[in-house]
Amino acid sequence: MARVKHIALVQFKAETTPEQIDQIFGSLLDLSETIPGIEDFISGPNTSPEGLNAGHTHAFVLTFTDASARDAYLSHPDHQAFVKGALPLIEKVTVVDFEL
Repeated sequence: MARVKHIALVQFKAETTPEQIDQIFGSLLDLSETIPGIEDFISGPNTSPEGLNAGHTHAFVLTFTDASARDAYLSHPDHQAFVKGALPLIEKVTVVDFEL
């Protein structure tokens, strides 16, 4: 089975505070340590000088053991609760997955 990289590009709403952003990424880190099938989590603010970020201000990458682990994460109740809490602070999000 192939591992899956789950990449999310996020643009937070202008009124979202740095503390709220830190809390969101802290919650994602917690999810990565408690939901089975997640091998790795990294995140950070955009620092690219290219100007091609299309408004996205932050990104994160989750590595899953396989597609079934990714699918289980997406439907996991803890992930669903996270999404419900985070979405009001997010202007837009773009997600791309690929297999290794």
